[in-house]
Amino acid sequence: MTLTIGIDVGTGAVKTALFEINGDEIKWIDKQTDRIRNREPFVLAEAAYDLLLERNGLTRNDIDYVATTGDAESIPYSTGHFYSMTTHARGALYLNPEARSLMDIGALNGKAISMDQKGKVLKYKMTSQCASGSGQFLENIARYLGIGQDEIGGLSIKADNPEIVSGICAVLAETDVINMVSRSISASNILKGIHISMAGRLVKLLKSLKVTEGVVMCTGGLALDSGLVLALNEAMAKNGMDMPVLSHEDSIYAGAIGAAIWGAFRHNKLSQLENMAKAS
Repeated sequence: MTLTIGIDVGTGAVKTALFEINGDEIKWIDKQTDRIRNREPFVLAEAAYDLLLERNGLTRNDIDYVATTGDAESIPYSTGHFYSMTTHARGALYLNPEARSLMDIGALNGKAISMDQKGKVLKYKMTSQCASGSGQFLENIARYLGIGQDEIGGLSIKADNPEIVSGICAVLAETDVINMVSRSISASNILKGIHISMAGRLVKLLKSLKVTEGVVMCTGGLALDSGLVLALNEAMAKNGMDMPVLSHEDSIYAGAIGAAIWGAFRHNKLSQLENMAKAS
């Protein structure tokens, strides 16, 4: 049995997951999400780490591998670090075994990733940080419109005449939104227009990877935005891509999940090599 913890430090939140892995049996024991909100991410990460241990009657000595991902590379108690594309791919596969690609939509950019049946990354494409296809951009617009982030998806779905914004530059897109508000365009139609723009760019990235089968999983901070998931499915159909885009209630944990699982794999491989060395 291997006990691992995956810690994913993102731009907006710290996600922590505790796993027990015994051969092919993978058991998710506990999880914790903490919004950063101008706080020190590494302090939040360590507090979450200790909280998971306390809740499950464990100590740090009980953990075989602490796997980090995202911006958590320099956490001092980490056993090893994994690239976020690698961890999100494995996490997406854990959440949906039929996944063969994913869209990781984070605070600063979006990524389209193709993978094999074991969660190994095959190819990827990503947006630039300037593009209006990120969580931070959408959060800024929601704040300007005076609505909460949890309202975005529901409002977007209710749109009846969406207004498309600039898909290239976040600054120009924000100017578009200001002009729309001055023309009394509803929040629903503004948000739907933003979702259409974001979805169009992300699906084009995925199409360039020539993905043709399996489920497309959403991960990252915007994975639970129902309006964006709907827009992604609409963009897939528009581009002739007959694959469903799905989300999961735990999609935000994909990076932490993948880190924990890959951490267990690496721990077991190193243990095998060590035992072989001793035997010889």
